[in-house]
Amino acid sequence: MAGETDHATAAARSEIVDLIPALRAFARTFYKDPSAADDLVQETLMRALASIHQFRPGTAMKSWLFTIMRNAFYTRIKIESREAPGAADCASSRPATNATQEWSARGREIAEAIDRLPEQQREVIMLIGVLGVSYEEAADICQCAIGTIKSRLNRARLRLLEELGETTPGASWEQDQAHPIESLPGSRLG
Repeated sequence: MAGETDHATAAARSEIVDLIPALRAFARTFYKDPSAADDLVQETLMRALASIHQFRPGTAMKSWLFTIMRNAFYTRIKIESREAPGAADCASSRPATNATQEWSARGREIAEAIDRLPEQQREVIMLIGVLGVSYEEAADICQCAIGTIKSRLNRARLRLLEELGETTPGASWEQDQAHPIESLPGSRLG
Protein backbone atom coordinates (compact mmCIF):
# COMPACT_ATOMS: atom_id res chain seq x y z
CA MET A 1 0.00 0.00 0.00
CA ALA A 2 2.78 2.45 0.92
CA GLY A 3 4.70 1.47 -2.22
CA GLU A 4 1.70 2.36 -4.39
CA THR A 5 1.39 5.75 -2.69
CA ASP A 6 5.11 6.45 -3.20
CA HIS A 7 4.84 5.49 -6.88
CA ALA A 8 1.77 7.73 -7.35
CA THR A 9 3.54 10.64 -5.64
CA ALA A 10 6.62 10.19 -7.83
CA ALA A 11 4.45 10.11 -10.96
CA ALA A 12 2.61 13.26 -9.84
CA ARG A 13 5.90 15.05 -9.20
CA SER A 14 7.12 14.08 -12.66
CA GLU A 15 3.92 15.43 -14.20
CA ILE A 16 4.37 18.69 -12.27
CA VAL A 17 7.85 19.12 -13.75
CA ASP A 18 6.43 18.58 -17.25
CA LEU A 19 3.87 21.35 -16.66
CA ILE A 20 6.36 24.05 -15.60
CA PRO A 21 6.33 25.76 -19.05
CA ALA A 22 2.52 25.99 -18.93
CA LEU A 23 2.74 27.39 -15.38
CA ARG A 24 5.23 30.02 -16.52
CA ALA A 25 2.95 31.04 -19.39
CA PHE A 26 -0.06 31.27 -17.06
CA ALA A 27 1.93 33.29 -14.52
CA ARG A 28 2.68 35.88 -17.24
CA THR A 29 -1.07 36.56 -17.44
CA PHE A 30 -0.87 37.79 -13.85
CA TYR A 31 2.47 39.61 -13.97
CA LYS A 32 4.19 41.43 -16.83
CA ASP A 33 7.50 41.32 -15.01
CA PRO A 34 9.19 37.95 -15.73
CA SER A 35 10.81 37.92 -12.29
CA ALA A 36 7.48 38.33 -10.50
CA ALA A 37 5.93 35.67 -12.75
CA ASP A 38 8.77 33.27 -11.94
CA ASP A 39 8.28 33.95 -8.22
CA LEU A 40 4.61 33.04 -8.60
CA VAL A 41 5.57 29.81 -10.39
CA GLN A 42 8.00 28.96 -7.60
CA GLU A 43 5.37 29.64 -4.94
CA THR A 44 2.89 27.48 -6.86
CA LEU A 45 5.37 24.63 -7.11
CA MET A 46 6.19 24.83 -3.40
CA ARG A 47 2.50 24.77 -2.47
CA ALA A 48 1.78 21.91 -4.88
CA LEU A 49 4.64 19.76 -3.63
CA ALA A 50 3.73 20.46 0.00
CA SER A 51 0.17 19.29 -0.63
CA ILE A 52 0.81 16.60 -3.25
CA HIS A 53 -0.94 14.12 -0.98
CA GLN A 54 -4.19 16.04 -1.62
CA PHE A 55 -4.02 15.56 -5.40
CA ARG A 56 -6.59 13.04 -6.57
CA PRO A 57 -5.22 10.68 -9.22
CA GLY A 58 -7.40 10.67 -12.30
CA THR A 59 -8.04 14.43 -12.18
CA ALA A 60 -6.26 17.01 -14.32
CA MET A 61 -2.90 17.97 -12.81
CA LYS A 62 -2.79 21.10 -14.97
CA SER A 63 -6.11 22.36 -13.60
CA TRP A 64 -5.02 21.57 -10.05
CA LEU A 65 -1.78 23.53 -10.49
CA PHE A 66 -3.52 26.46 -12.22
CA THR A 67 -6.00 26.64 -9.34
CA ILE A 68 -3.14 26.70 -6.84
CA MET A 69 -1.44 29.47 -8.85
CA ARG A 70 -4.61 31.51 -9.10
CA ASN A 71 -5.18 31.24 -5.34
CA ALA A 72 -1.54 32.11 -4.64
CA PHE A 73 -1.86 35.18 -6.86
CA TYR A 74 -4.98 36.41 -5.08
CA THR A 75 -3.33 35.85 -1.72
CA ARG A 76 -0.35 37.91 -2.89
CA ILE A 77 -2.65 40.71 -4.07
CA LYS A 78 -4.29 40.87 -0.64
CA ILE A 79 -0.90 41.04 1.05
CA GLU A 80 0.54 43.58 -1.40
CA SER A 81 -2.48 45.85 -1.01
CA ARG A 82 -1.63 46.15 2.69
CA GLU A 83 2.05 46.91 2.05
CA ALA A 84 3.52 50.31 1.26
CA PRO A 85 3.80 51.20 -2.42
CA GLY A 86 7.35 50.88 -3.60
CA ALA A 87 7.17 48.02 -5.98
CA ALA A 88 5.80 50.23 -8.75
CA ASP A 89 7.12 49.53 -12.22
CA CYS A 90 10.36 51.41 -12.77
CA ALA A 91 10.71 53.31 -16.06
CA SER A 92 14.23 51.96 -16.50
CA SER A 93 12.94 48.38 -16.74
CA ARG A 94 10.84 49.12 -19.83
CA PRO A 95 12.38 48.62 -23.27
CA ALA A 96 13.55 51.84 -24.88
CA THR A 97 13.50 50.80 -28.52
CA ASN A 98 10.43 50.79 -30.72
CA ALA A 99 9.37 47.86 -32.84
CA THR A 100 11.05 47.78 -36.23
CA GLN A 101 8.48 45.61 -37.99
CA GLU A 102 4.75 45.94 -38.43
CA TRP A 103 4.02 42.50 -36.98
CA SER A 104 5.81 43.25 -33.73
CA ALA A 105 3.96 46.54 -33.44
CA ARG A 106 0.66 44.73 -33.97
CA GLY A 107 1.68 42.09 -31.42
CA ARG A 108 2.34 44.84 -28.90
CA GLU A 109 -1.08 46.36 -29.67
CA ILE A 110 -2.72 43.00 -29.03
CA ALA A 111 -0.78 42.46 -25.79
CA GLU A 112 -1.74 45.94 -24.58
CA ALA A 113 -5.39 45.36 -25.51
CA ILE A 114 -5.34 42.09 -23.56
CA ASP A 115 -3.78 43.88 -20.58
CA ARG A 116 -6.66 46.40 -20.63
CA LEU A 117 -9.29 43.68 -20.39
CA PRO A 118 -11.00 43.24 -17.03
CA GLU A 119 -9.13 40.68 -14.94
CA GLN A 120 -11.71 37.91 -15.29
CA GLN A 121 -11.89 38.28 -19.08
CA ARG A 122 -8.09 38.45 -19.40
CA GLU A 123 -7.72 35.33 -17.30
CA VAL A 124 -10.20 33.36 -19.43
CA ILE A 125 -8.77 34.49 -22.76
CA MET A 126 -5.27 33.52 -21.62
CA LEU A 127 -6.40 30.15 -20.29
CA ILE A 128 -8.43 29.17 -23.34
CA GLY A 129 -6.97 31.24 -26.18
CA VAL A 130 -3.29 31.09 -25.30
CA LEU A 131 -2.77 28.04 -23.11
CA GLY A 132 -5.40 25.87 -24.81
CA VAL A 133 -7.21 24.89 -21.64
CA SER A 134 -10.69 23.39 -22.18
CA TYR A 135 -13.84 25.19 -21.06
CA GLU A 136 -14.31 22.60 -18.33
CA GLU A 137 -10.78 23.04 -16.99
CA ALA A 138 -11.12 26.83 -17.14
CA ALA A 139 -14.38 26.59 -15.18
CA ASP A 140 -12.64 24.45 -12.54
CA ILE A 141 -9.69 26.85 -12.33
CA CYS A 142 -11.89 29.97 -12.12
CA GLN A 143 -14.38 28.20 -9.86
CA CYS A 144 -17.43 29.13 -11.92
CA ALA A 145 -19.87 27.60 -14.40
CA ILE A 146 -18.91 26.73 -17.99
CA GLY A 147 -21.55 29.18 -19.23
CA THR A 148 -19.81 31.95 -17.30
CA ILE A 149 -16.50 31.01 -18.91
CA LYS A 150 -18.04 31.09 -22.40
CA SER A 151 -19.66 34.43 -21.68
CA ARG A 152 -16.41 35.97 -20.38
CA LEU A 153 -14.52 34.63 -23.38
CA ASN A 154 -17.08 36.03 -25.82
CA ARG A 155 -17.04 39.45 -24.14
CA ALA A 156 -13.22 39.44 -24.12
CA ARG A 157 -13.05 38.58 -27.83
CA LEU A 158 -15.57 41.26 -28.77
CA ARG A 159 -13.78 43.87 -26.66
CA LEU A 160 -10.42 42.97 -28.23
CA LEU A 161 -11.91 43.29 -31.72
CA GLU A 162 -13.35 46.68 -30.83
CA GLU A 163 -10.10 47.96 -29.33
CA LEU A 164 -8.08 46.74 -32.31
CA GLY A 165 -10.44 48.40 -34.78
CA GLU A 166 -11.70 45.15 -36.31
CA THR A 167 -15.34 44.92 -37.29
CA THR A 168 -15.68 41.13 -37.28
CA PRO A 169 -13.40 38.20 -36.53
CA GLY A 170 -11.16 37.71 -39.56
CA ALA A 171 -12.12 41.05 -41.15
CA SER A 172 -8.49 42.07 -41.53
CA TRP A 173 -7.62 38.70 -43.08
CA GLU A 174 -10.60 38.87 -45.45
CA GLN A 175 -9.59 42.37 -46.54
CA ASP A 176 -6.02 41.22 -47.11
CA GLN A 177 -7.27 38.34 -49.28
CA ALA A 178 -9.58 40.60 -51.31
CA HIS A 179 -6.85 43.21 -51.93
CA PRO A 180 -3.50 41.47 -51.39
CA ILE A 181 -1.31 44.19 -52.91
CA GLU A 182 -3.07 47.01 -51.08
CA SER A 183 -2.64 45.28 -47.73
CA LEU A 184 1.15 44.96 -47.95
CA PRO A 185 3.10 47.18 -45.54
CA GLY A 186 4.38 50.27 -47.31
CA SER A 187 2.03 49.85 -50.26
CA ARG A 188 0.92 53.14 -51.81
CA LEU A 189 -2.46 51.63 -52.56
CA GLY A 190 -3.22 50.64 -48.94
